[in-house]
Amino acid sequence: MMNSTEVMEFILLGLTDDPHLQIPLFIMFTLIYLITLVGNLGMVVLILLDSHLHTPMYIFLCNLSLVDFCYSTAVTPRVMTGFLLSDKVISYNACAAQMFFFVAFATVENYLLASMAYDRYVAVCKPLHYTTTVTTGVCALLATGSYICGFLNSSIHIGDTFSLSFCRSNVVHHFFCDIPAVMVLSCSDRHVSELVLVSVVSFNIFFALLVILISYTLIFITILKMPSSSGYQKALSTCASHFVAVSIFYGTIIFMYLQPSSSHSMDTDKMSSVFYTMIIPMLNPIVYSLRNKEVKTAFMKVILGAKLSSG
Repeated sequence: MMNSTEVMEFILLGLTDDPHLQIPLFIMFTLIYLITLVGNLGMVVLILLDSHLHTPMYIFLCNLSLVDFCYSTAVTPRVMTGFLLSDKVISYNACAAQMFFFVAFATVENYLLASMAYDRYVAVCKPLHYTTTVTTGVCALLATGSYICGFLNSSIHIGDTFSLSFCRSNVVHHFFCDIPAVMVLSCSDRHVSELVLVSVVSFNIFFALLVILISYTLIFITILKMPSSSGYQKALSTCASHFVAVSIFYGTIIFMYLQPSSSHSMDTDKMSSVFYTMIIPMLNPIVYSLRNKEVKTAFMKVILGAKLSSG
């Protein structure tokens, strides 16, 4: 059995080998990444600039936007380079680094979405106690805990994956170094590693989903008891954006990671991966900004302030 360092680089097959699609796909993914960059960093700047948005919900949203930008950046620029330069080679260390940061920030998002569900539960079900329950300290603790869990989880997966020996093919049937796509190349016995992958991912997803489901069950029970239609609509609009983001994120993650390796179709995995690595980070700021009057108001204030200062 060769040493795991025998493979010094991997070859990413990418999305397609068709030369006619390289430039159109490069243009499309460049536009997606620019929208992701402007949307998420714009949301972060907007929340930091407007003091009215310095509340727990927007602190979570600020972190969510930052995380979306980070885990998209871990993948998309490398994909764009592959389309433009036809460069499919990625070094062993660069592959490990890409996997580490992608898994870390995706896990942080997992726990941030759970924290935001708890925040919405308190806002809808216990509005009179909201300011004393979801304090700045509690908010900071939940956000910090999300980052700790994310980077701890990523460290486990990197250690689990790159402790395997790679001594056969180094061709990754994917457009980035995702765990299942790299793990399948190993010439070691993968049974334990796959078990660790499914177990840890299952715990992270289902723990966060449990918090979200309990929160939303209590929210909907509270909404149904509301006597006025205005209160009903306000409560629904408060949760709608988060509910959409949760549905998209967990739908694709569960489809991708919680199926046995024998069921994986590389082409299907690639399409699913495009969705959660590039489309979701682009959609989140759009979903939150379009349905949020406070974000729209803050944006108009920044635009108006910029016009006044330039005039």
